[in-house]
Amino acid sequence: MTEIAPMTHAVQSATPAKPHLPDAQTVTAVTHWTDRLFSFRVTRPQSLRFRSGEFVMIGLLGDTGKPLLRAYSIASPAWDEELEFYSIKVPGGPLTSKLQHIQPGDEIILRPKPVGTLVHDALLPGKRLWFLATGTGIAPFASLMREPETYEKYDQVIMMHTCREVAELEYGRQLVESLRDDPLIGEMVGDKLIYYPTTTRAPFHHMGRVTDNLSSGKVFADLDLPAMTPADDRAMVCGSLAFNLDVKTILEGFGLTEGANSDPQQFVVEKAFVGDGI
Repeated sequence: MTEIAPMTHAVQSATPAKPHLPDAQTVTAVTHWTDRLFSFRVTRPQSLRFRSGEFVMIGLLGDTGKPLLRAYSIASPAWDEELEFYSIKVPGGPLTSKLQHIQPGDEIILRPKPVGTLVHDALLPGKRLWFLATGTGIAPFASLMREPETYEKYDQVIMMHTCREVAELEYGRQLVESLRDDPLIGEMVGDKLIYYPTTTRAPFHHMGRVTDNLSSGKVFADLDLPAMTPADDRAMVCGSLAFNLDVKTILEGFGLTEGANSDPQQFVVEKAFVGDGI
């Protein structure tokens, strides 16, 4: 696959701008991956503690002067000194129509109260962990794939990610490729992480929706893995509401039970993901 060189803007000064917004943090870098997708990094509040896979409310001031906030999964791991986010650009979207124009040095609103279900504490111990995502739903898994605990707890970690076009997979592809050489967790990752990207429109070496590849058994055949079982497999799901419901039905068909922070089980679903509506 031809490597895509995204355009990245870096901060010229290491000194963050003085906050003017409520709960303000300063943008440190912005990367536009396609005309629909971008990621950005911001300063991290010193008091913020979160578990990899959680989300926070971020946003900007709306036209009325009141904060316009949406739930965004933190794409960076809990140990990172900054916070990373991955977003779609929605034409006419109340927030992303403004957010897509941020530059290093700008401020965003960040409410430092992380929550979420895509955390290790919500799953029972197992052998394999499946990350199942569409589009920007890969964001919490970008955090968890860089979390040492992920590789301490599981023998294999499978990242299934589906997008419409090949270019929309680039964020995930570059992240996965960088992990094995990461000085902090590279040795832990080793050959434990299996990346299974697919497209639904553009020709690609693997195609088809996550749901189709799971229910047909194609992914298990392609990766030479056994079908999911409640004894060995755990899963985390993040995508649109329809995607989440479809995957939940499939996982339950394999005998897996949905869990939560208060009731760890075999799979969890992120219900706060807002998909293309932001």
